[in-house]
Amino acid sequence: MVPNKTVYVSDDDLELYGRAQALAGGNLSQAIAIALRRYVAMEEGRQQGYDEVILRVGPGRGRKVRFAGLLLAEWGDSGWTTRYRVYRTRGGKYVLHTERQAEWSVRDADGKPAGWLAQLTGLGGASWSATYADATLEVVDSLEALRERIPARIYETLAASADQPPLEDLDI
Repeated sequence: MVPNKTVYVSDDDLELYGRAQALAGGNLSQAIAIALRRYVAMEEGRQQGYDEVILRVGPGRGRKVRFAGLLLAEWGDSGWTTRYRVYRTRGGKYVLHTERQAEWSVRDADGKPAGWLAQLTGLGGASWSATYADATLEVVDSLEALRERIPARIYETLAASADQPPLEDLDI
């Protein structure tokens, strides 16, 4: 036998509960449980210093993935064609997100290709655009497993700060 719990709903929220019940195939209890599981997981992560991370993965626009993580490092190559981001998850794993661009350009205020100074400084109303070719996501168990997957400079930075907690409460 399943125990009954009474949930009081304000008149302002009745429509919301009705929509949730419809989306859950008529089972409001299931909708509430799913929402509470997600809320508890994300809120516990936030209290521990982790953020909700949403990343694009796959070719072109790809699909989106979501997890609770802490951004540890971000690095792009000199041509801005590859971008690496490394996260630590609440479960202690490491996530490597790599984006590769098919096309990257900087234009001046008139829409003409901008020179190197405008590219570096953004002077003269320069703006940039990128078309993404591919984005990948790899999950590994240890920092050491990242060594061969990322540029040495990123790995050295990560290794030097690996033991730092995601959040430190200061009593000041």
